[in-house]
Amino acid sequence: MTVLLSVACVLGQSKDASVKPDNTKVNKRDRSANEPTADQQKMNKEDSELAKKIRSAIVQDKSLSMYAHNVKVIVQNGTVTLKGPVHSEEEKKSIESKAVAAAGGADKVRNELTVKS
Repeated sequence: MTVLLSVACVLGQSKDASVKPDNTKVNKRDRSANEPTADQQKMNKEDSELAKKIRSAIVQDKSLSMYAHNVKVIVQNGTVTLKGPVHSEEEKKSIESKAVAAAGGADKVRNELTVKS
């Protein structure tokens, strides 16, 4: 039994298990008082509805990756901030266009999405 568990653990590891993810720059950026984070989202009806509308449009688009479906959508006083990794520049543009359409203009959207290599 122990041998099977050991083999399963070894097989379950990625071939590059020694490389650890490094989010240091992103974490430092998000700790800045000037950077909106999900816990700062306003709970007023307008911001909640806008976030819900954008999130729904993203999730309904089955051409987007799981990364894209899980980006952060933060709305504060009608201004949308998009954060998180996506797989391609096309996904980044697609998500931004959905947010712009829902928010009513490009001036109301901050696209901080990153393309994961």
